[in-house]
Amino acid sequence: MSVAWIQLLAAGILEVIWAITMKYSNGFTKPAPSAVTIFTMVLSFWLLAQATKTLPIGTAYAAWVGIGATGAALLGMVLLNEPASLGRIACLLLIIGGVVGLKLQA
Repeated sequence: MSVAWIQLLAAGILEVIWAITMKYSNGFTKPAPSAVTIFTMVLSFWLLAQATKTLPIGTAYAAWVGIGATGAALLGMVLLNEPASLGRIACLLLIIGGVVGLKLQA
C-alpha cells in the first residue's frame, strides 16, 4: 500500500471520529467534543489533500467519503443505537465494494 493510500485511510478514520464527536458535541455546545471534532476535521482534510497529490481526486474523494460514511454508520449502530437493519448493512456493503473497486482501478 502506498503512502497516499495510508494517508487516505487515516483521513477516512479521522472523518469517522469527527462525525461521531460532532454528534456528541450537541451542535457544538459541548467544548471537549467540539474541540475534538474541529481538530480531527482539519487533520482529516489535510491528509485527504496530501493523498490527492498522488491519487486521482475522484478516487480519493469517493474512498474518503466511503470510509467515513461506512464507519460513521457502523459506529452509529454500535454507540448510538441507530437501526442495524439488513437493508442498512447491505447498503454499507455496497459502499465498501465500491471503495474497494475504486482502489483496484487506481
